[in-house]
Amino acid sequence: MAQILVVDDSAVDRRLAGGLLEKQGGWSVAFADNGRQALAAIESARPDLVLTDLQMPEMNGLELVEAVKQKYPSVPVMLMTAHGSDEIAIQALQRGAASYTPKAKLAHDLVETVRSVLEVAGAQKHQLRLLDQCWVQTETYFLLPNDLSLVPPLIAHLRENLTRMRLCDENGLIRVVVALQEALSNAILHGNLEINSELKDKDDRAYLALMEERRHQEPYEDRHVHVLARESGSEVQYVIRDEGPGFDPGTLPDPTDPANLERASGRGLLLIRTFMDEVRHNKVGNEITMIKRADRR
Repeated sequence: MAQILVVDDSAVDRRLAGGLLEKQGGWSVAFADNGRQALAAIESARPDLVLTDLQMPEMNGLELVEAVKQKYPSVPVMLMTAHGSDEIAIQALQRGAASYTPKAKLAHDLVETVRSVLEVAGAQKHQLRLLDQCWVQTETYFLLPNDLSLVPPLIAHLRENLTRMRLCDENGLIRVVVALQEALSNAILHGNLEINSELKDKDDRAYLALMEERRHQEPYEDRHVHVLARESGSEVQYVIRDEGPGFDPGTLPDPTDPANLERASGRGLLLIRTFMDEVRHNKVGNEITMIKRADRR
């Protein structure tokens, strides 16, 4: 049986909402007068859903939504909205509330809306359980044209997977994202389009013009970037290969030499080597493998 916490400073509204949830929904209901009491109740007995009014003393519904999202992200918060609370309701929805029901329509809409939110939250909990107990490895393969606008959404997808895996903390996520950004950009610009990064040091405008020209010119325009991501609970491995002629990584300036830090050439490789646990190239030089291992906790 689902446990629902009803939060409202009005005893009449608490009884009305609680009665509907118990009689029509068959759920167990607890009550709190305001947001501070609600947080204390959640701490002692974690509910499956919090149903809250918006206008309350001490801590209002918006503040409660933010606090629950921060401390108990798996607990959905649903709003009861009254006339005159529209603006704060929109803010609460933007900041994490799962749904809402107008107080004027509680008798008609409340139980159905709560049931819908509980079903979604339950599915998410089962998915987390599946990932925690059963998931072993994921492998995805992408084939990118020479279009830099596709790099951010690809990285966002890979970051979402990495976040779900809880392989590293937020700072580690940022570092992996930076390494991916550098590796993918290098594959398109220096690998497929064969643009020398030294040109960027000399003439940034000419660099951009050459990039756009080669995107629509043979043999560069038909080349792609191959991206393979292997994700497991212990590590994530990214293999990025372009279809250019390759290069000898040993010819790059030493990225660890302070004298080379301000040079465009080798900057990406410096960041990649610094942020990833293991980095290697194939013999041809058109493929890089980057490995990030799970943080030791």
